[in-house]
Amino acid sequence: MIEFNTVSKSFWTGRRRKVILEKASFRVELGQSMGILAPNGAGKTTIINMMAGLEKPDEGEIRRTCRISFPLGFMGGVINRLSATENSRFIAKLYGLDPDYVEAFCRWLCHLDEYFDMPVGTYSAGMRSRLSFALLLALEFDIYLIDEGMPATTDVEFNRKAGDLLRERLERSTVVVVSHQAQTLEKFCRTAAVLKDGQLYMFDTLEEAKRLYDYET
Repeated sequence: MIEFNTVSKSFWTGRRRKVILEKASFRVELGQSMGILAPNGAGKTTIINMMAGLEKPDEGEIRRTCRISFPLGFMGGVINRLSATENSRFIAKLYGLDPDYVEAFCRWLCHLDEYFDMPVGTYSAGMRSRLSFALLLALEFDIYLIDEGMPATTDVEFNRKAGDLLRERLERSTVVVVSHQAQTLEKFCRTAAVLKDGQLYMFDTLEEAKRLYDYET
C-alpha cells in the first residue's frame, strides 16, 4: 500500500510558487491499479517520485507498506563511471538478490554486447534506457510506478522482449501510471484521478476521470 496523508508539495519557479499537491490524501491498495491524468507541467513526475521516495513532501506523510519500484526509466540509481556489469551486481546486492542472476538477466535483455562491460557514461540515450528497463524487470515489486507509459527504444527485439515481460509482470502486480493521455491509462488501470491546480480528484472509473479531464483541458 501507498498512502498520502495531507501531503503538500510545491516549487518556486523564479516568478511564482507552483503548487503540485495541496493537502492531498489518498491510498493505493494492492490489487487496485490507479492512473493519474494531468497535463504536462502539472507535476505528474513529482508525484511518482514522491511515491518512490525519491522526493519528500513539504508537509504531510507518505506511508509505504510494500515493495515499490523506482519509476520506469529512472536512471538515478545507476552510476555512470561503472559498467552495466558493475551496476547490475551492485543493485542486486542492494535488493538482496543473486548478482549472477541479475547480471545474466540484464545481459540477455539489453543486447549491449561488449558495451555491457564499459562505463554507463559512454552509452547513448537508447542504451541507457534499455539498461534501466532491464534493471527494473530484473527485480520483483508489489507496485510498479510508470511515468507516461512504457518507454520505447529503436531496438525492436528489446521492445518485444521487454514489453512481453512487463505485461506478464503487471498481470500479477499493482500499477500506478501517470500520463497526459487517457489512452495510456487504459492499458493499465480502471480507476483514475485527475490532477488540477494542486488538487487530486479521485474517481471510481477511468471514464469519469476522463470526462473531467477533457472538460478542463
